Amino acid sequence: MSFFAIDIGNTRLKWSLYAAPQPGAAVLSHGVVFLEHIDTLADDQWRELPVPGSVLGCNVAGDAVRRRVEEQLELWDIEPRWVVSSAQAGGIVNGYDHPGRLGADRFVALIGARQHVLARGPARPVIVVMVGTAVTVDALDVDGKFLGGLILPGHGIMLRSLEGGTAGLRVPTGEVRDFPTNTSDALTSGGTYAITGAIERMHRHLALHSGQTPLLLMTGGAGWKVAPYIEQAHELVDSLIFDGLLALQSHRLAL
Repeated sequence: MSFFAIDIGNTRLKWSLYAAPQPGAAVLSHGVVFLEHIDTLADDQWRELPVPGSVLGCNVAGDAVRRRVEEQLELWDIEPRWVVSSAQAGGIVNGYDHPGRLGADRFVALIGARQHVLARGPARPVIVVMVGTAVTVDALDVDGKFLGGLILPGHGIMLRSLEGGTAGLRVPTGEVRDFPTNTSDALTSGGTYAITGAIERMHRHLALHSGQTPLLLMTGGAGWKVAPYIEQAHELVDSLIFDGLLALQSHRLAL
């Protein structure tokens, strides 16, 4: 029975069709589309796909976008399910003060990260970084408890806020430099080091808390921009949210 997973972010929708609803299942097809173009999915990207057995999605773009996606899913006459953060699911415990208020994407990515940790050996703490429109840096302890995390603006938001709030400042693309000597490089370097500094600080906090070096996993559309400037050992895992969705669906079927 195939499984269809949807990840709706602030800018893009990503989808994957899997051979089965379980971790490690083969990817049969996948795609991505900007949110302004999701109203054509049923007529193009999804038109020739086989009917999946189930659909599970993660959405952080709001109810209006979710309804537009559900209209496109009507071509299969399947009721999609959408992840809602809870106190415990998929092998993790949600330590947020109000568990339901943790962003669904963060919740699912943590579940995916836990799967990656357990699939490779003994349990260990992990830092989960998502770099997109916003950046989140989350800490998961060795027992799978979400301890807390950081939220900060992504590169684009940082640069646009400076451009809008500083007279005469324009934001052309610059390079990341150790010692920037022009405004473009200073802006790009400043944004990059703000993000990497937050990652390094959380990495240090979790190492002190757990007594061992955490695994550092990165995901998100802009992760590749930040990764070269992180000093700690790290891995880019593009599929982290999809891995979490697979784990959630597998756990649900096993109940």
